[in-house]
Amino acid sequence: MIRIMTSDEPALTTITVDGRLSGESIDTLETFCNRAASKRKPVRLLLRDVSAIGHDGLALLRRLASKDVGLKASGIYTSYLVELIQQKRLPHSGLRR
Repeated sequence: MIRIMTSDEPALTTITVDGRLSGESIDTLETFCNRAASKRKPVRLLLRDVSAIGHDGLALLRRLASKDVGLKASGIYTSYLVELIQQKRLPHSGLRR
């Protein structure tokens, strides 16, 4: 399950995500991000209360980062993954837990 909330401000769109970032939620979140990006202002993706990120979720985060979507996270593990993605240090196979 995933919950996606959008906050549109004059200079920025923030998309906040809670839940699991895997499976069917990947396409839904990508659609939200693409719609926000079409408004031609910066987009920030806040992974607020994400309980799990699958391999497909990591691939999505990499794609979004490459499109200049700002990634931000709360939580130690999710913040660590975002940092690795932003530094382009996350192996394509992801991390093993």
